[in-house]
Formats: sequence, structure tokens, C-alpha cells
Amino acid sequence: MRVLFIGDVVGGPGRRGMKAAMPSLRERHEPDLVIVNGENSAGGIGITEKTATALFEAGADVITNGNHVYRHREVYGYLNQSHTVIRPANYPHANPGQGYTVVDAGERRVGVINLSGAVGLQVTRSPFYEVDSILEKIEADCVVVDFHAEVTSEKVAIGWHLDGRVAAVFGTHTHVPTADARVLPKGTAFISDVGMTGSRTSVLGVKPEQALASLITGMPTRFETAKEDVWVMGAVVEVKPDGLAGSIEQVMLPAPNHS
Repeated sequence: MRVLFIGDVVGGPGRRGMKAAMPSLRERHEPDLVIVNGENSAGGIGITEKTATALFEAGADVITNGNHVYRHREVYGYLNQSHTVIRPANYPHANPGQGYTVVDAGERRVGVINLSGAVGLQVTRSPFYEVDSILEKIEADCVVVDFHAEVTSEKVAIGWHLDGRVAAVFGTHTHVPTADARVLPKGTAFISDVGMTGSRTSVLGVKPEQALASLITGMPTRFETAKEDVWVMGAVVEVKPDGLAGSIEQVMLPAPNHS
């Protein structure tokens, strides 16, 4: 079984780039399950029912999120109703949405867990204890994790913490792809950050001149999503019959009509 994970989709350019790239991605990798991080899909920050629907129409089976998930209040009811759009599990239990789900992929039941790092981000519970708690009760043939975290040390640590217990740990949030994709010794595929799906002529998806103005002057600046040179970034993991990883391959390609 193959799982395709697509990293932080940024705004309309990212959504359209992902949609344009999906036919070639499906032809090359033949994924049984497509997971997409959509927390920046609405205007570059947050998610709405409309942008989630667009990601599903583009080919997503499950949508994960991160620290911007609650940016748009109108999405709260949708998060409570959806079983395939999830948010970090270590947020307060009373918050809208759920932190993990189990879906069918071919003949497998695949658990998808969304977690937030605790270093530099606001959470209620440690991601290490939270994922242990979920793994004790989840009923699935294999499990994959989106770890939405700020620092690479915490990401690498949770990879080792979960080695041999989940099929894959995909790092998200920092929008910059890392060069450490590998299968850990006990069989968990890991990468610190899969990167983003959006404009590379940008600062993490934002028009460069606006990001520069903010950083140089320290003054409030209105950010807009950059549109040029859209790339799709992610990773593909092959999951063996035992529920662990056989391989991981990074995905980094210019979206059609955006090269």
C-alpha cells in the first residue's frame, strides 16, 4: 500500500497547483491514500469548508491541519461534522474537530493522527503522551502521523519515539523541505518537514516584498499569497503488510503550467 502525503497547501495557488499535479502524481506513485495538510489553504492562513472541499475534489482523502486551523470561525461546525478533516489531537478536547481518524484504503484500515509540537506552539498536552494514548485505543491496520511542529529537534525526537509503532511520521509547519527522509531502524518512515505546496517565489508562501517589509521595519504588514512558480511538495511511503514502512520518497515537482 502507498500513502501520498502533500505538505502545507498555501492559498489558491497551492490548491490549483495540487489539482494540476495530481494526475501525474497518481500515475507515477499509484497511491492508495492521499493525505493533505490544509491549514494554509484559505488565503494562505486557515481552512474553510470551501477550501477543504476544493482539496477533496483535487484528490485528498484526509485533510490534516495545524496552528491556523481555527483562524476562520465559520469552519468550526464543519470540523465537528467531518470525519476526514482533522486538527491537532493535543488541543483542548472541547475544541472543534477531532485529532485522529480511521479510513479505508484498499483492504487496509489506516489511522491518521494529527499532532502539534509543544515547543514554540500552544498546546494543552504533550504530543508524546497524547500519541501514546491514541495508539492504545485506535483500531487500525497501520497508522500515519502529521506532526505539525516548529523545531526539528522535537520532530526528530517524536520520530524516534514512534519508531516501530507507526508507518510514517510526516513533519509539517515550517514549509521548507528537509533532506532527512529515511526509514528508521524499527520500520517507521520519517521526514522532519515535507515542505509546502505553493509559490517558491515567496517567503513561505507570502509575497517576498511584503515579508521583507514586515521583517525589516517591524511594522504591521498585510500579507498576500504569492502566485509564481508553484511547486508541489510531499512524500510517498510504501507500507508493508506488517503495517510498517518499506520505503519513503520525497515529492518535489513544479505544478503543471507553473514551471
